[in-house]
Amino acid sequence: MSGDIGLQYFAMKLNNSITDVPGIEVGHAQDDEALTGCTVVICRKGASAGVDVRGGAPGTRETDLLDPVNLVEKVHAVMLAGGSAYGLDAASGAMRYLEEHKIGFNTGAARVPIVPSAILYDLSLGRADIRPTAEMGYAACANASKQAVAEGNAGAGSGASVGKIFGQKQAMKSGIGSASISIGKGLIVGALVVVNAFGDVVDPKTGGIIAGVRSAKVGPMQFGASNYFADTMELMKTFLGRTVLNFATKANTVIGVVAVNASLNKTEMTKVAQMAQDGIARAVRPAHTMLDGDAVFALATGGHQADISTVGAFAAEALSQAIVRAARMSASAGDLPGLYQAANEN
Repeated sequence: MSGDIGLQYFAMKLNNSITDVPGIEVGHAQDDEALTGCTVVICRKGASAGVDVRGGAPGTRETDLLDPVNLVEKVHAVMLAGGSAYGLDAASGAMRYLEEHKIGFNTGAARVPIVPSAILYDLSLGRADIRPTAEMGYAACANASKQAVAEGNAGAGSGASVGKIFGQKQAMKSGIGSASISIGKGLIVGALVVVNAFGDVVDPKTGGIIAGVRSAKVGPMQFGASNYFADTMELMKTFLGRTVLNFATKANTVIGVVAVNASLNKTEMTKVAQMAQDGIARAVRPAHTMLDGDAVFALATGGHQADISTVGAFAAEALSQAIVRAARMSASAGDLPGLYQAANEN
């Protein structure tokens, strides 16, 4: 088999999931009634990691240690969770699971798993009194595998929504999505993202809105109507839009992980995380607002040499594809319409 044919065959075997990246496992746990949950990305052998946090309302844990000037080089998992700040507790469950499996930073006295985390606000959908706990975080780790990631209303995406300039009443259901890209010579870039944005999700290929704030002139299930979407950017130009922005909820965010099977260090992965944020800007409109807490983690599991700029460019592309998947794979829930239901009905 020639090298080119071998690479083509290798690319055909991808599942379009972040778990296509060697060394990456993903697990979900959720409460379907409460519409909340968590998703863990596990790197059992550790991964060099960087992070980039944008937007004005982030909710994170253990991101300071990812600063290139700080000591710890590798992380062992990243936890994404609903439940607002309460959901940060899910990372404690991941730490317990990893410690039981003897995975962590060797301090001499004990192994301490490094588990950065980011959360989203989903308390206004489903039940506000049930949030991801340490037990749920542990369960997500126990469910982790190398299989293709379940998308849509799963894990941390269970209570996600988009298009919230008028609050939840005209929003749409969103969720979690994943994607992967083979960039040659055995290198794979993958992305996993939970889309709980203030703005609308757009298809970068067409520029058209595929999920977002709905017009009050059409019913929630009138998918395909020419005036179905009100368009957040257009609304922000109007007197009504400017007025509601003063009262709009700050409970929005896009949180995600990009990964690559390359031998890159923490400084280099910080740059990859920065470049990957462009994927949000391509697929969410508007992005990185003061009402969002966008955060992207970047993981390098090792194995291949790679150019940082190339990895970062394709990380942004994979992230934008994953955002579109998050919208398209989400079913209706919590009185919000979802695109996956529309696709199945038509």
